[in-house]
Amino acid sequence: MKKRYKSRNEENLLPFHIIKAASEGDVSAINTVLKHYEGYIIKLSTRKLYDESGQVHYCIDETLRRRLETKLITKILAFEVA
Repeated sequence: MKKRYKSRNEENLLPFHIIKAASEGDVSAINTVLKHYEGYIIKLSTRKLYDESGQVHYCIDETLRRRLETKLITKILAFEVA
């Protein structure tokens, strides 16, 4: 009997019931979706800053992070499950 291994993409997918519940406005499901995309949102909102001596520092732009989260929530609620 052969074992079927999940591909890398299948491991990282959100379950359908969570997507459906989030699109219907379930707060815990929306939080699950936000948690799933948290790393990607942080990566997108990371900015490179330089101090007085020219040292590079990376920080998260909180305003941009919140805007991305708000946009994701808006799209989740507008999503129609067929």
